[in-house]
Amino acid sequence: EHPSVTLFREYLRIDTVHPKPDYDAAVRFLERVGTDLGLACQKVEVCQGRVVLILTWQGMNPGLRSILLNSHTDVVPVFEEHWTYPPFEAVKDSQGNIYARGAQDMKCVSIQYLEAIRRLKAEGKCFARTIHLTFVPDEEVGGHKGMEMFVQRPEFKALNVGFALDEGLASPSDTFSVFYGEKSPWWIKVKCVGSPGHGSRFISNTAAEKMHKVINSFLAFRESEKQRLKSDSSLTLGDVTSLNLTMLEGGVSFNVVPSEMAASFDIRIPPTVDLKAFEEQVAAWCRGAGDGVTYEFHQKCMDQHVTSTEESDPWWKAFSGVCRDMKLQLKLEIFPAATDSRYIRAAGQPAIGFSPMNRTPVLLHDHNEFLNEQVFLQGIDIYAHLLPALASVSPLPDEG
Repeated sequence: EHPSVTLFREYLRIDTVHPKPDYDAAVRFLERVGTDLGLACQKVEVCQGRVVLILTWQGMNPGLRSILLNSHTDVVPVFEEHWTYPPFEAVKDSQGNIYARGAQDMKCVSIQYLEAIRRLKAEGKCFARTIHLTFVPDEEVGGHKGMEMFVQRPEFKALNVGFALDEGLASPSDTFSVFYGEKSPWWIKVKCVGSPGHGSRFISNTAAEKMHKVINSFLAFRESEKQRLKSDSSLTLGDVTSLNLTMLEGGVSFNVVPSEMAASFDIRIPPTVDLKAFEEQVAAWCRGAGDGVTYEFHQKCMDQHVTSTEESDPWWKAFSGVCRDMKLQLKLEIFPAATDSRYIRAAGQPAIGFSPMNRTPVLLHDHNEFLNEQVFLQGIDIYAHLLPALASVSPLPDEG
């Protein structure tokens, strides 16, 4: 077996699943690999029990802005009964498919970064710009105790980031998906207050009647966006607003009409949408349901930064040039969910989401998540070409 694949499988066996990820084991493993590669190691505890590991390959001109390679160490929960193989054993089948939680999202990318650097160092390469690798916790639960806190810290500012790479998605076709922006996640809880009473009577002005109107309004919009996506082949999931009813609460007994009900919605809004106008629409839906209907945000991302994909942009020119040379066909998209890239972009740094996995079904968060070893090894080769180009971008005007 290729040593890079062996290392990948070793990392996959570290159980970093929520709600109790073994972050200490992951950091020890990554620190060991980093030390083996001669990279400088730094650990930053952003809050209790949440450590960001930074591995650094110093550039020849450390005054230039650096390249940041970001990945997260945590993975989402599994339902083992739906898996063909145990999800933390990294079983490889006869086709070379490696089954494990995190195989696509995103332990593959972490090891691909490291193994690309191993190859470049073995070839005696060195570059003008410093390359930093960050391994962050808690991305799968919103990044609030991970990257969101880290970008506010002096240790992040000291990295002097010029350009960042972070996770993308697998692509079932020959093309590679490249994400230059993300949707804004809004989590909204709508509460409806109404008249209570006995379950045998026709009570007027009930919370349930108001909730019915709220749900109808929200789901009618969902259907219109779904149809818009379906009817226009040029659109991707990242181009439309997704909306889902995810929780319903209310009631105390079968025979009591409740005085209050609540519904929670997960909404993901593209950067092309006017967020102020969209909130006014939400308020109008609630007003239309009657009195005593209010809403509150449990998450409200307002940042709509996107990263330039113009050929005049030196970072994009370096990235896309390598892909052209390697004959990689790119598909530019808005990421349909949310990654830590949004915090990097909000801090003012350009970031591209890219996981080099084509001809691979999209299985992040799904049962039987796998990655083929040849696709994994191809990804190392891609990064081994990308990193020299990015780390050799000529000094920019504001870098003196």
